[in-house]
Amino acid sequence: MIAYVYILKSEKVAKTYVGSTSDLDRRVHEHNSGLSTFTKRHMPWKLVYFEEYKNIILARKREYYFKSAAGRRFLKKNKIIPRWRPALRD
Repeated sequence: MIAYVYILKSEKVAKTYVGSTSDLDRRVHEHNSGLSTFTKRHMPWKLVYFEEYKNIILARKREYYFKSAAGRRFLKKNKIIPRWRPALRD
């Protein structure tokens, strides 16, 4: 079964979320519908990156890497996590 590791970026605050799933469209929709405890506080979310794997075990290994210090450095170095810029307020 095809699986994905994905990275979401909050369009409201400087937060990112890394996860894995077998149904990417459904999972992104769940995050933007407030069905996830962490992500409901920082909606809306934008999908900024994903990778496809042949099974969920491989996707989870990559997810755990992205959540590590080395993985975060990799994401920033390769500009996968976009730089967050707050909106100007009146």
